[in-house]
Amino acid sequence: MLTAARGATLILLGALLAQAPLTAQAYQPREPATPLPTAPPTAPPTAPPTSAPTSAAPSDGVARSWSDVVRQVTESSPGDVQLRSADASAQAASMLRCFKLDTENYCLGLGFVSQVPTGAQRHALMTEPTLRAADETGTEQDISTGDLTPAAFVAERAALPKSQRVTAELDEMQAAWNGREKARELRELAETQTPPPNPEPTPEAPPAPTPTSTPTSTPTPTRTAPTLGPSTPVPSSPSTPVAPVVAPASAYIMKGFQTSQDKGYWCGPATFQSIDWADDNQKDTQASWAKDLGSTTSGTAISAMVKQTNLKTAWPKSAGTYIVQNVANWNTQTFFTVHQKHLGVYKAPVIEHVQLLKRYFPYLAFNHSGHYQVGRGYDKAKGTIAIFEVFNERRFNSRGNVTDGPKNIPASALFNATLANSFKNIGL
Repeated sequence: MLTAARGATLILLGALLAQAPLTAQAYQPREPATPLPTAPPTAPPTAPPTSAPTSAAPSDGVARSWSDVVRQVTESSPGDVQLRSADASAQAASMLRCFKLDTENYCLGLGFVSQVPTGAQRHALMTEPTLRAADETGTEQDISTGDLTPAAFVAERAALPKSQRVTAELDEMQAAWNGREKARELRELAETQTPPPNPEPTPEAPPAPTPTSTPTSTPTPTRTAPTLGPSTPVPSSPSTPVAPVVAPASAYIMKGFQTSQDKGYWCGPATFQSIDWADDNQKDTQASWAKDLGSTTSGTAISAMVKQTNLKTAWPKSAGTYIVQNVANWNTQTFFTVHQKHLGVYKAPVIEHVQLLKRYFPYLAFNHSGHYQVGRGYDKAKGTIAIFEVFNERRFNSRGNVTDGPKNIPASALFNATLANSFKNIGL
């Protein structure tokens, strides 16, 4: 059933799509997106618009309400003729464009980022990552396991008619808007745990005064009540303790809910099948999830994984709205700390988004493509993160190993496998 807010959004969206050719740009604080080719001029309208927009866009480009988000996404989306006549770099700049949601930067497809990527960086995402290390011989890629590469994501979005494309973008932005407070907490955590780049030595400068207090490790910030809608916080129980909940030394969830993907490019549906099955104890088919996720032979988008987790499961009740979070500026400590809190305190799974390479997952016989796994536990003492591997190499290659099922991976290896993926993001 449509809510009043959703109905108002659709009305506003319809009005915006009916306006003249669009000129507003998405939020670009560092480098503007590469301009798209200009479409041939059209005949001027015979009459001026009968009504003005309901509200003006913020002068600083920051979205402070859901209406701002709808307006900015719609106005910055190029027309069909413009987009399809653009080159790959211009398409990437448009399909991966970024917005400022209160204090946080969100880029379509990439998730919440600490810094908005430049046009050159977005263009570089269109190149497939290197699958073989310099010291690896005879370990070539075998098959694509099913994540959607940046190039495929851009191509699929660009091929949609504008009305459908804007709808898909707003679906993605809804989770981002609802989860912006979670993104802020993750950014602040990363800032406290990630040391700055190595500074240049300045021996000639006098030493700075030494503070009398001794720095100590910064505790993990306490999460506020998760937000399930633009302005609908979950009320806290009066008996909720104010002291932060400490993650246990080890924690494992979802025991017995491992799955194995039915098709080589269905790591997304298999991962989601496991996540949903553990939520409601009902094992829906991977084919049904492939349809809901919009999976194709090119793979599944992580934004679709996050959207369906928010729509079809109860995990957000404990962990807050799921978001796509870029981890490029994190380190292993931050990556591991976030997993401990999400799995040990919220008892909710993490959507791992890795490059499935033998150097990070030694149970493999071959290197593979971008991939999804279920993050479902950890052990502090061992420094490992527990996953459900949904890909059985032997099933798709007689020379492969039996690889599916529960695995324990060093946190540093899982983090580096995430960074090896072009998207460098996870869902949580």
